[in-house]
Amino acid sequence: MLVETVTRAGHECGFELVGIAPAGPIADFERYEAWVAEDNAGEMRYLTDHRAAMRRDVRELLPSAKSVICVGKLYNTPNPPPDADSANISRYAWGSRDYHDVLKESLEALVAQLLQQEPFEYKICVDTAPVLERSLAREAGLGWIGKNTCLINEPLGSWFFLGEIITSLELQPAVPPPDRCGTCTRCIQACPTQALIPGATGTTLDSRRCISYLTIELRGPTPEEHHADIGDHVFGCDICQEVCPWNRRAPVTKEPGFQPQPISFNALATLTPELFRERFRSTPIARTKLSGLQRNVAIVRDNRQSK
Repeated sequence: MLVETVTRAGHECGFELVGIAPAGPIADFERYEAWVAEDNAGEMRYLTDHRAAMRRDVRELLPSAKSVICVGKLYNTPNPPPDADSANISRYAWGSRDYHDVLKESLEALVAQLLQQEPFEYKICVDTAPVLERSLAREAGLGWIGKNTCLINEPLGSWFFLGEIITSLELQPAVPPPDRCGTCTRCIQACPTQALIPGATGTTLDSRRCISYLTIELRGPTPEEHHADIGDHVFGCDICQEVCPWNRRAPVTKEPGFQPQPISFNALATLTPELFRERFRSTPIARTKLSGLQRNVAIVRDNRQSK
């Protein structure tokens, strides 16, 4: 099968970015191991459990794999109208649908279209699978991994969800693009908790200090030393992407499920378990659970009152 065929089908299925990475050992795995050994994953056990070693090579998931079809789906949308009662929610969770569901449906549609050309084995992955997806996306030519640790595409920016189809198809791999962050350190300087740590081999994200981790992944109380730095963030944080020069002209998505839905801060403060399930069960916000959301709301309320 030709790469052009795969690329065209990927665009038809709603992906702005499509590229091919080779199946095999991933060079970034050693850096990932070092990152885990330094406890940078915090309480995210799914990054450190028995599946960690599987990230070394996608053939652990599909022994017949020869290629990885990597895709990126834009989630950037126009900013919702300013409202004093609006809750500060990370952009990826503004919509009415969980991105896992949207990407999986689109990847399944892509597989179905390609299977019309020839039979092959495959495995679909959407960020819950044990793969180093940003490293694969870079190998597939979709962009470089910036100092904010996000995948950055030169013309389109970094507001992308990533997905993969590990496949037995033998496809011509792309050439990774050069790193174009240069001497810019805006993301590092803008991070309120100094979670981005520059080093000789690149930037390291200390998840334990990241506002997204503190408001989404962390279970239990938030360390008091981070309360003030969380500021107005109820769920997640986009600062390191918002200040990135490559996002100045980032396009917006037409995906219906990603269009911003109004979320009232005062309404969050009075949620019952039933209302939480009804409003957020099909969105990324469900991940933090009601207890985590209530914890975040209390911290933000205190921060607002102390201004």
